[in-house]
This record gives sequence, C-alpha cells and structure tokens, in this order.
Amino acid sequence: MDSLQRVVEPIRAMQIRPVLAQTVSLGGMILASALIIWKGLMVVTGTESPLVVVLSESMEPGFKRGDILFLHMNKDPVRAGEIVVFNVDGRDIPIVHRVIKVHERHDTAEADILTKGDNNPRDDRLLYAHGQLWLQQQHIVGRAIGYLPYAGWLTIAMTEKPVFKYVLIGALGLLVVASKE
Repeated sequence: MDSLQRVVEPIRAMQIRPVLAQTVSLGGMILASALIIWKGLMVVTGTESPLVVVLSESMEPGFKRGDILFLHMNKDPVRAGEIVVFNVDGRDIPIVHRVIKVHERHDTAEADILTKGDNNPRDDRLLYAHGQLWLQQQHIVGRAIGYLPYAGWLTIAMTEKPVFKYVLIGALGLLVVASKE
C-alpha cells in the first residue's frame, strides 16, 4: 500500500486547473503561430498550399514518397518540363506531376496542359475528371521550386495510422505537464 500512496499522493497534490490552463494556453499559442506562419507563406508564395507532401511513387526517382515540396505560383505561363501540383474535380488530394505538353490558345490567351508522373507509363488523362482531356491554369495549385527529402513521413504516418497522431498529441501533453514542475 505504501508504494501506491507514493504514486497517488503527487497526483492528489497536483492542481489540475493550472496545469489544464497552461496546456490549453500553450496549445492555443502553437495553433495560432502555425496559422500565422501558414498564412504568411501563402502571401509570399502566391499559392494556397505553399508546402505539399509527395504521397506516392509516381514521381520517382526525382521525388520520393515522403518528400516535402515547396511551391510557388505566379502569372507566368506553365511550361513543359515544370513540376506542378494540381487539383482535379472530384478528388480531394492534389497531385504532383510533370507538365509534358502545353497547347497555347492564342485567341483566348489560355493554355491546355497535359501532365504525367515521371514513374508512370502514360499521361494523366485517366486521373482527370470524366471527359476531361487537359488541365487549365485554374487547376494548377503551384509549381515546385524546391524540396526537403523524407521530411513528410510524419504526415504520412499520422494520416495512414491515426494512432501515431494520438501518441504524438499525448506525448506533447505529457511534455507540457512535466515542464510545469
């Protein structure tokens, strides 16, 4: 019983309200800081997604699954050979692939864009929305301007195995509580 009292007594002595207030305050500051940084990156890069994680092997050997890409978007026309991130109607997750053809329409100053994953045997027309043969500029989210190898594996792990997310949150919570003492 003596060892049980040694465990229970510090828990009873700990005041839950200040620890909870500190945890909520720290969580709020972290969340607010992340949001401010993200919004700042959006303004600087001109894209709603300044960073993306490569989720498949379709761009190997250039980009591997888990690489983080840094994106930028400007008004310059998209050119063949560029790595772009694009959204397709009906899909939630953007796709990272290379532009292989661009057909500029001089009458409207618009362009039809065709993409392909470097590791894929065919172009992306099967990935586009039903009946769609080309992408337009509004589908392009950003252009890859750099990358950080393997830095996105934590994101992939938390998405594919949600238990990792809860373990990480729990560990951060314990860190906050432990740092109070």
